[in-house]
Amino acid sequence: MKILQTVVVKQVLTEKSKKELLKKFEENISQLQKEFDQLQFEQKRFEKQSKTLTKNVRDHFNRETQARHEKIKLISFQIEQLKLLPLGSEIKEREVQAISEIKVGDNWEQNWSRSEIVIKDGIVQEIR
Repeated sequence: MKILQTVVVKQVLTEKSKKELLKKFEENISQLQKEFDQLQFEQKRFEKQSKTLTKNVRDHFNRETQARHEKIKLISFQIEQLKLLPLGSEIKEREVQAISEIKVGDNWEQNWSRSEIVIKDGIVQEIR
């Protein structure tokens, strides 16, 4: 029988991967800041057109801008944590689905213990 298994992909932190992650985080912050600015612009434009904002519309804009602000704070925290991590640390990058073959008589614990892939600079280093 074939079953789906969740496999954790971990990345070994190198100078190269650290720079790439920092760049990715900064791009995410930049994108969120653009969205934040666009929402504020839209809110002001809407206010000028309709002269009065309904409470629901104002609440919607506030929720959306607050959500962007919270995401920016979270990414900023992640950047600070990344800067503190020493090279060689393993960080969880993502989870993927794998197909595993299981049959009668297999050791269940042994099959599920292989649930990590370790990569370094984009190259698989180890399957655990």
